[in-house]
Amino acid sequence: MDFARLFQSLCICLLTLDIQLFGLTSGANPEVEQHLEMGKKLLAAGQLADALSHYHAAVEGDPDNYMTYFKRATVFLALGKSRSALPDLAKVVELRPDFTAARIQRGSVLLKQGKYKEAKNDFETVLKTSPNNEEAKRNIDKIETIPPDIELAYRLVEEGNYGDAIQVLGGIIDTCPWDPTFHEIRSECYEAQGDLFKAASDIRQSTKLRADNTRGYFKLSSLHYEMGEADESLVQIRECLKLDPDNKQCFPHYKKVKKLVKLMTSAQESINNEEYDKCVKKAEEMLKVESLVHHYVSRAGQHKCKCYSKGGKVKEALAECTHLLKIDPNNLDALIDRAEAHIFNEDYEAAINDYQEASNIDGENRRVKEGLNKANKLLKQSKKRDYYKILGVKRNAKKKAIMKAYRKLAVLWHPDKFTTDEEKEKAQKKFLDIAAAKEVLTDPEKRAQFDNGEDPLDPEEQSGHGGNPFQQGFNPFGQGFSGGSFKFHFN
Repeated sequence: MDFARLFQSLCICLLTLDIQLFGLTSGANPEVEQHLEMGKKLLAAGQLADALSHYHAAVEGDPDNYMTYFKRATVFLALGKSRSALPDLAKVVELRPDFTAARIQRGSVLLKQGKYKEAKNDFETVLKTSPNNEEAKRNIDKIETIPPDIELAYRLVEEGNYGDAIQVLGGIIDTCPWDPTFHEIRSECYEAQGDLFKAASDIRQSTKLRADNTRGYFKLSSLHYEMGEADESLVQIRECLKLDPDNKQCFPHYKKVKKLVKLMTSAQESINNEEYDKCVKKAEEMLKVESLVHHYVSRAGQHKCKCYSKGGKVKEALAECTHLLKIDPNNLDALIDRAEAHIFNEDYEAAINDYQEASNIDGENRRVKEGLNKANKLLKQSKKRDYYKILGVKRNAKKKAIMKAYRKLAVLWHPDKFTTDEEKEKAQKKFLDIAAAKEVLTDPEKRAQFDNGEDPLDPEEQSGHGGNPFQQGFNPFGQGFSGGSFKFHFN
């Protein structure tokens, strides 16, 4: 409903009545007159709550003045409080039965509330004294269509013809928008069609129209939960508990949703903090709380796919991501995470395939673009030196493990251990590779370059980055090496 337009028309109505009835109210109590005047000014300024307080005072000061009741009813309607307006309109009709504006207003409110039989009585009463009243005739014509439409809507619902039922109910709701029953029936039809968003919209309206509507809040919370909107589900179930803290439907649902929201938040925080084992644990706990609703099962699987991949658990990551992609082949995050797992597993061609599929879904995605570029570089790089393979460590190895592998291999391939020139030459080449691997993998910046498919010690690749890396101080044999004769010491 357009409340701005309603407010404007009500203000005009009151101003007109003030002019018409000035002589009738001029002998009223001066204090009441003052409240009425202040109420009129505040109403014109749009300060409805303040205007209402003055009309309350006017009614108390002159309880037999039908105009004070009518004005207060008008403010109630402008505030959207139709239930509060009805008693005032009834009092006006009681005090002044021939007051056409009050009967029209009351009939309109009753009709909007779905009380069309009572509304019809008001409009027919108006027509007895004003046979040409267009508003009364127009509303009676609307009322005549309501009973057969209601009967038709119920029959269509029973037959399972939800589409036609929704169309018929829409017409009834246009005439009776403040009747929660028709919103609830239409919500059930939308839900039966699988349109949970529209179903929730109608139930939300019913929670505003029906007092103490715990059933409505539970239903609204359940619909948001089914849509995967756990946060909003939690908001609505709390509204139910405000009305009834021990509600047998709402309280168990509240505990479940609250726990699930907490686990989802914790899982995301674990990803942000790179605590990947904790992330997997939280995802598994999510599945224990909810194992049936697709949105949450999928979200838990997504977390496991990502965190296994980021944590270097390739086998688990590939299994989890592949399972998600069987359910939804267009799952962009699962494709990217599986591609990253393939990279960790050094299966660069498989990674490229996943990134290309992801690119077909969203070619402008930054992660897809960067990942595809990285995978292509790594495939090219794999045909050259692989520093991880040289030291025999995993791609996620810590610096301590890298240094341990380096020292072991350095001792094994120390050129002083070999006697013939051929053996020494082979050992020197091996030792150069071992030292280069240690140099790159223990330097965070160089390691990051290598992990992105770029060899920081390859002069060709570095030609655009400032020249030869050996000019930057890299000497695999230290100060003791000169012309094929060197000394090697460990600290």
